[in-house]
Amino acid sequence: MTALALDLTRAPILLPDGAGMAPGTLSIADGLIVDAPVGRAVDLSGFWVLPGMVDMHGDAFERHVAPRRGANTNVDDGIVAAEAELAAAGVTTAVLAQFYSWEGGLRGPEFAGTVFEAIKRVKRAVPSDLIPQLRFEFNMLDDYPGLPEKIAGWEVPYVVFNDHLQHDRLAEGRRPKQLTGQALKAGRNPEDHWALLQKLHGYGLQIPEAVEALMATLAAAGVRLGSHDEHTAADRALWASRGAQISEFPETMEAAQAAMDSGGTVVGGSPNVVRGGSHKGNVGVDDLVAAGIVNALASDYHYPSMRRAAFMLADRGVCSFEHAWGLLSSGPAKALGLDDRGSLRAGLRADITIVDPKTRRVCGTIAGGQVSYLSGELATRFLA
Repeated sequence: MTALALDLTRAPILLPDGAGMAPGTLSIADGLIVDAPVGRAVDLSGFWVLPGMVDMHGDAFERHVAPRRGANTNVDDGIVAAEAELAAAGVTTAVLAQFYSWEGGLRGPEFAGTVFEAIKRVKRAVPSDLIPQLRFEFNMLDDYPGLPEKIAGWEVPYVVFNDHLQHDRLAEGRRPKQLTGQALKAGRNPEDHWALLQKLHGYGLQIPEAVEALMATLAAAGVRLGSHDEHTAADRALWASRGAQISEFPETMEAAQAAMDSGGTVVGGSPNVVRGGSHKGNVGVDDLVAAGIVNALASDYHYPSMRRAAFMLADRGVCSFEHAWGLLSSGPAKALGLDDRGSLRAGLRADITIVDPKTRRVCGTIAGGQVSYLSGELATRFLA
C-alpha cells in the first residue's frame, strides 16, 4: 500500500507529551511524520489534528464476525468490517480481544482459532494495525500443554488471564446462575455443562503452579501478559508476581492503586466514563483518572466511547483534554511497547485522528500514512 505525502495545515495540533494544542503544519511521507513540508497542502482549518487512538482491549468486533448464531460464514469479511468501524471511530491500532473459554460457542477454543487465523490473513491488507489478544480462562487445565504452540502459530503477542467460574456457588454444590442458557450457547446439554464446570472448579489446587509455568513459558517467548477484573491489592500482587504487568479493568480503587504502585499498567473502560460509572457497581473510571491511577482507556465493547470519553473527562473537569487524549494514544502505546506511535512527533508512524471540535465527531483517520476513514467536508478537502 502506497503511503500519502501531505502537509496538513492551518489546524490546531496536539503537541507531544500533552503540551497543549497549537496551530501549525503536520507533514507526513512514507508512512511517517516528517519535520519538513512535502509539497501538497490540505487545509484543515476548523478541525483538530490528534494522535491516532490505540485501543488496548476491544471485543465489539464480535458482532461482525458472528452477527447471528450460525451466520459466521466468512470471518475474514467480519474482520475487514470491524477494521472499517475502528477507523471510523478514530482508532489506528486495535487490540482485538478474543476469548478462549469453557463458555464455548463464540468464546470457545475452536472459534478462537478461526478468529485468529482470520486476523492473520486480513491484518496485512488493511491500514489499521490489528493486534490479536487471547483472553484465556485459566481453569482450563487440560488445554495448557498445547496452548503456547497455538499462540505462536496464531501470531498472538498478548494474553490476558480471566476467571468467569462462579466458584462460590460451585464450592457449595449449587448450580451457577444462567447455567441452562450458558449450556445452550455452548451447544452442550445442561447436565454435561454442569459436570464440566464442576470439573474445572475441582482443578483449584493444581492451577497456581500450572499458571505460573504457562506464564513463564509465554513470557520467554516474548508474549505480553495481563490479568482481568482484579478486586484487591492481593489479587494484583499475585498476578504481578506471575509476570502480568497489565491490569485490565480493576474493580476497585485498591486494586488499581496497587497496580500503579508496582509499576504496572492500569486499563480503564471508556464506556464506564461515558455511562458515568460501572454497570456492575465497580469503581468509576472518572475516579481513577482523577486519582492519577489510569494509564490507558480502552473501548472494551464500544469503539465510539473512546473519543467520547476524552471529551467527557475534560467537560467534567476530571483532567485536561490533552491528558485525556493521551490515555487513548501515548499511554496505551507505551503499555504495549509500541514506541513508534502514540504522539505527533517526527519520525513516528503517521497515525492521525482528525476531529471536528464542533460536533466532536471523527471526520478522518490516517493509519501508518494510509487513509483509513474520511467523511463529509474533510473528504472534499483531501480530494480537491
